[in-house]
Amino acid sequence: MTKQEKPVEMMKISQAAQAAGVSRQAVEYYILIGLVRPVRRNGRRFFDAALVRRIRLIRKLNRSGYTLRGIRETFRSQSQ
Repeated sequence: MTKQEKPVEMMKISQAAQAAGVSRQAVEYYILIGLVRPVRRNGRRFFDAALVRRIRLIRKLNRSGYTLRGIRETFRSQSQ
């Protein structure tokens, strides 16, 4: 690791949910429907700051009237 690189802080699901301002159940659901893909290590799921930002965005869009299905389709079309 170079001097400029910072270690990436990884959070467990409950920590990520708290950091994003949503319930753990919401994060579980986002994973279930394919909106969020946590990093898996030793059978556990971990979240970095980018995933927390994504969860916040999902919540904001959903509260603005977008359906989770619509959000998922938009994310999928952007990744292609």
